[in-house]
Amino acid sequence: MIFVSDTAKKRIQEIMAKEHLGADHFVRVSVTSGGCSGLSYKMDFDDESRPNDQVFEDNGVKVVTDLKSFLYLFNTTLDFSGGLSGKGFYFENPNASRTCGCGESFAV
Repeated sequence: MIFVSDTAKKRIQEIMAKEHLGADHFVRVSVTSGGCSGLSYKMDFDDESRPNDQVFEDNGVKVVTDLKSFLYLFNTTLDFSGGLSGKGFYFENPNASRTCGCGESFAV
């Protein structure tokens, strides 16, 4: 399962409304090689399903990831922090053994 916090849900809804994205759109998250810790998170809006997609719905938000990424994202929470010192969207990942200072990459 991939979870979505209340603050992330609110921000996702705001972005979708601003960008005029319909109910057919969802949040796609994935893990790619790179970053100072070895693996990086990627998040986009999408409206096309792919073979082997893993589909979750939490807090009224549909989240989709590929099977390989899900192995790294299991039980992760997508969160959002705003304000002057906010991080924007970030992932609370219990599988990460370390993260970089910016929070955009991690290692397992």
